[in-house]
Amino acid sequence: MSDAAHLLIPFASCGGPGCAEAKRGLKLPMLEKLLSRLKPTATDEGDGRTLSPPHERVLAKLLGLQAADGCIPWAAWQVMQAGQGAGNDAWAWITPCHWHVGQDHISMSHPQHIGLTGEESKALLAAMKPYFEQDGIALEYDGPTLWLARGPVFRDFPSASLDRVVGHLVDPWLPRSAGARGIRRLQQEMQMLLYTHPINEERTAGGMTPVNSFWVSGTGALPQERHPQSRVPPQVTRYLRDAAMLGDWHGWAACWRQIDEQECGRLAAALDRGEHVSLTLCGERNARTFSGTAGGLFGKLAAKLKPQRAAAILDSL
Repeated sequence: MSDAAHLLIPFASCGGPGCAEAKRGLKLPMLEKLLSRLKPTATDEGDGRTLSPPHERVLAKLLGLQAADGCIPWAAWQVMQAGQGAGNDAWAWITPCHWHVGQDHISMSHPQHIGLTGEESKALLAAMKPYFEQDGIALEYDGPTLWLARGPVFRDFPSASLDRVVGHLVDPWLPRSAGARGIRRLQQEMQMLLYTHPINEERTAGGMTPVNSFWVSGTGALPQERHPQSRVPPQVTRYLRDAAMLGDWHGWAACWRQIDEQECGRLAAALDRGEHVSLTLCGERNARTFSGTAGGLFGKLAAKLKPQRAAAILDSL
């Protein structure tokens, strides 16, 4: 088990021409310095179709929450971390959201863009709660765009991470296991309920986006035994996430420059002090971890002798 400083960067690279263009002019000197002085120590390979994205898979392994694809129990972990006692129950995150219906497709808007207030969210939860309870699911409020759900249906229930779905087509990510039939039915019922709900009528009249569905993610129960790889959880930087999911590649590049200057700078300073550090870069398909201790003159000389191009590594993610 390690106590090393570990920086984990989700959405370090993405597919599509927008991200490719943003990367073309991106200068990340501190990242390149780190990559020159650290050695590759782990690779998590996958593809863009896994329910659990690379950054969630790596974080789950570090925390001792390894699970099948789409079954990392993030909601139960949140409950435990809050000191509420997740027990052996199966939990899930429920995200009230807006599905944009086109002529031949349905996509999900970013939940934060809905601008849902706490009062509105609680009113919608109160209206939806009895329907969930009929299916043995207890709902409770956690935030405007995040509710906690507890019920047997979420045990061994593969669900796609919200990070996979936002800004993309919904259909490829809908739960399709045998146990998901009740959830699919609930989604259809809630679409009808929400269509005429007074909160949505007020929002529509005011030019705001209505809530017309919900998403299930973070499903599962905590393992009976955990074997974390580190005593200290990694620092997970979230700056790139929202920009990437919104397709704001100018903002994404600006966030990368901030990360390079600040977080990567702090990691490089720790390396200069001779501390052991790790850096994990995560894309849509793969994650790559680099680790080492390279303080003093030797480490600085190594960085000059074997410079690394960050762009090539980011493209591999």
